Amino acid sequence: MDIKEKLSEMLKDNQTKYYRLALSYTKKTEDAMDVLQEAIVKAFENYHKLKNVAYMDTWFCRILINESLTMLRKRQKEEMLENADMIVDHHQKDILADLVLKKALYKLDDNLKHIVILRFYNDMKIEEIAAITDTNVSTVKSRLYKALRILKKEMEDSCSEEK
Repeated sequence: MDIKEKLSEMLKDNQTKYYRLALSYTKKTEDAMDVLQEAIVKAFENYHKLKNVAYMDTWFCRILINESLTMLRKRQKEEMLENADMIVDHHQKDILADLVLKKALYKLDDNLKHIVILRFYNDMKIEEIAAITDTNVSTVKSRLYKALRILKKEMEDSCSEEK
């Protein structure tokens, strides 16, 4: 089986995983499908650049994440923040808390935000995140704990502003 066939088989076998990864970044079904399609096209255009077939999954995840980030850059950055600020209904505290968390999440530096998304929205293990982000495990852990501290403070600050 040549590398192109292996790539095709891997994409078929893991399509749900890759869709969920794209969706965790784009937050919209249509955008996730578009990002996934673009990533697949890029993967087939560049499969000859893959140095080690054993890392094909990690290689494709990086392509998918980069495509997701490209789409997010094209989308207006303030769209989500404006929508979150418009919601004032005090009877929907759970929805508001979720929006505050997402707002705080998107304020994080990219290297922290990606780790939180991969860990909690995609249920990835620390080792998988380290492979995808090309970082060692201890760095992933320290960035995750730093991100969680920042998110906790943001949430506490938002709660104290409401009172």
